[in-house]
Amino acid sequence: MRKINILDKFSIVLILIGALNWGLIGLIKVNLVTLVFGELSLISRIIYIIIGFSAINFIYFLLRIFHPKK
Repeated sequence: MRKINILDKFSIVLILIGALNWGLIGLIKVNLVTLVFGELSLISRIIYIIIGFSAINFIYFLLRIFHPKK
């Protein structure tokens, strides 16, 4: 089994936070990022970008796990 590095762990945590935020938006129309940092402020946009990059890294992580080098 491959070792999980710190970037992979960080990506997993951010993806979970993003998924929970989307769940709250769908259930009770509450966006935690907007509540904490403001409506599409620079900081909230940066957070959304970081979560997006985390998803891309997680896809790469899954590819590394399920398609190991020969």
